[in-house]
Amino acid sequence: MLVGYGIYLDREITSRFEGSRWEIPAHVYARPLELYAGLALSADRLQQELTTLGYRAVKSAGRPGSYHRQGDRFQLRTRGFRFWDGDQPSADLDLRFSGDTLTTLRENGKDVVLTRLDPYLLGSIRLGAHEDRVLLRLEEVPRPLVTALFAIEDRNFYSHPGIDPRGIVRALWANLRAGATVQGGSTLTQQLVKNYFLSADRTLRRKLVEVVMSLLLEWHYGKAEILEAYLNEVYLGQQGNRAIHGFGLASRFYFHRPLAELELPELALLAGLVKGPSQFNPRRHPKRALERRNLVLSEMARLGYLSPADAARASEAPLGLASISTNDTFSAHSAYMTLAREQLLADYPAESLRQEGLRVFTAYDPIVQRAAEDAVAGQLAQLEKRRKMKPGTLQAAAVVLDRGTGEVRALVGGRDGRPGTFNRAIDSRRPVGSLIKPFVYLTALSDPDHYTLATLLEDTAIRVRQAGAPVWEPHNFDRKFHGAVPLAEALAQSYNAATAHLGMAVGVNAVLDQLMALGLAQRPPAYPATLLGSLDASPLEMARLYHGIASGGARMPVKAVRSVLTAEEQPLSRYPLDVETAASAGAVFLVTTALQHTVRAGTGRRLADFLPKSLAVAGKTGTTNDFRDSWFAGFTGDLLAVVWVGRDDNQSTGLTGASGAMRVFGDLMARLPVEPLKPRVPEGTRWAFVDRVSGRRSGSQCSNVVQLPFLAGSRLPPAGGCSNEGSDEAADPADPAAQQKPGKLKRWMKKIFGR
Repeated sequence: MLVGYGIYLDREITSRFEGSRWEIPAHVYARPLELYAGLALSADRLQQELTTLGYRAVKSAGRPGSYHRQGDRFQLRTRGFRFWDGDQPSADLDLRFSGDTLTTLRENGKDVVLTRLDPYLLGSIRLGAHEDRVLLRLEEVPRPLVTALFAIEDRNFYSHPGIDPRGIVRALWANLRAGATVQGGSTLTQQLVKNYFLSADRTLRRKLVEVVMSLLLEWHYGKAEILEAYLNEVYLGQQGNRAIHGFGLASRFYFHRPLAELELPELALLAGLVKGPSQFNPRRHPKRALERRNLVLSEMARLGYLSPADAARASEAPLGLASISTNDTFSAHSAYMTLAREQLLADYPAESLRQEGLRVFTAYDPIVQRAAEDAVAGQLAQLEKRRKMKPGTLQAAAVVLDRGTGEVRALVGGRDGRPGTFNRAIDSRRPVGSLIKPFVYLTALSDPDHYTLATLLEDTAIRVRQAGAPVWEPHNFDRKFHGAVPLAEALAQSYNAATAHLGMAVGVNAVLDQLMALGLAQRPPAYPATLLGSLDASPLEMARLYHGIASGGARMPVKAVRSVLTAEEQPLSRYPLDVETAASAGAVFLVTTALQHTVRAGTGRRLADFLPKSLAVAGKTGTTNDFRDSWFAGFTGDLLAVVWVGRDDNQSTGLTGASGAMRVFGDLMARLPVEPLKPRVPEGTRWAFVDRVSGRRSGSQCSNVVQLPFLAGSRLPPAGGCSNEGSDEAADPADPAAQQKPGKLKRWMKKIFGR
């Protein structure tokens, strides 16, 4: 029976040890920061990026992952990294800034056009598994860590056959002399067997099985292979339901840096954790952890692995732990990770994401994400204080897309970004209110023979009867009707009645067709109330729809994942740009112009409290019944963001789109070096000054006029009203020289001399 049991254990060892030893979850990376001369990036923002990546500030950047800053100049040594398009070796960079611009970029002493920093490790996709690890090859492990383990755990590792009777006796004697447990009697091989094959039960039977399996493991495999397995398997901590296994992951968990970049005191601290990750947890028990680390250092010195002077210096060092924050590696970003996981599950089986160690590269931008999180937290706190609400009453969600590609740069699922919290950006479906209106106007303007931005709409009472439904009778926010108003002004002021008249004229189904073409996931019933925002949608869905306008009429996948590599760093999948035409480019240009007018002089005009008018932001506010939901969607030259503010209990917030969500949007964009919006003007477009009340062409110097574009073939509105002080037609406002208004002295001379 004993022989048979021994054969069983032998087969158990070989079958598991020679197969796939661990389930390695997919690891997810942020975008790499691409550096080039002329990049809109300040020195402070680069330092913020380097801090996020775990780079260390030093006097001389000689090791990978270190930098030295002197004013607006950085000298740094990058980490080598394997990207989806090949290896990028470690390099010495010299960067110089002027204001908010990177002006000089040199790599290894030579000017270069472009280089990249290694990407930030966001987290892992475990799909129910509770273990996580970052695998290391033995040659990647710093030698001081190995000698620290030998000194404190198994000094005879290379000479014993798997168990060490002398070590057991020596540990017992040392513990008796110290009056405490200072040494263990188990070898590294025994610890590996216990962690990998057995339970943690402290029984004689389990201990005997451990001894037998340790002997068998040493019989089959070499010391190097056993040591490498131990370094990747040993349990070193816990984060919620996630077990930290192996020194590769422990280094990132405790220090936010790769193991190869740790110094001697930090390596000794990790070695000391082997004895009891909970007992010596440096974040919970710093004094206890410090004593354990220093014991490791003294043992290394006593056995000759260190000089006494080096051990003394290392013992004086602080623990050096990375702080735990909402941006802690693997613990935050849960909202974004949910989006990445959903995209990956559409293309890969769950087993691949849980077991095969895939490397996933995303569009996540740490700088944009931090700006979004800070804007949400800061503005919600201000709004609650201003309205005397209990802290934590308001919630928010934000989605930030790249205007050019549709990639998701940042995602905020709520003001509390902890894992497991409700992801409002993806899963919360709320009435969108006036955020839907631009798509009604887009549908109309796609028919340039009948509609222009100057077309007069009736902002008058409207009653719509529909079988089986109550009479639909929308009113304006100010409870007034405004008569005939130009189409652009109706959108800028978000008039409900005018929008309802327009939507019924073009047809509810035509509006829904346009929404479906732009990417609405499910077609809603063709109720007239849909025209004013009775539609329920998530912030991510609204971002997808608004990207169709921001992109000039294109439909692109709103995606998080860019590419996937295998664990062996071989390219597996790429997600190239997939573009379809979903709306008339001319109509989209007109709507964009109207949305810029909305921010300049309509419901979004208070955005000027946060952003300069020179950015020419396009945006739309949205407010639902009883002020339950506050929305804002807007875009600059490079970013699109959709923000929702509300309450989880669906009670009134008292906030409009302008007083709530728009403030978060403005704060977010003010924290970033965004580009001005300069929409591409369709060929043949003409511009005219139009009176905002009558919709007729007016002189450029008249009061209450707005400059509007008219597509080629569209009829200009008739002239009328004020027209004595300037031309009623204008050049493209994108040409600054053509838009310089005459100064007061010039206008005064013109009145006197007629020229």
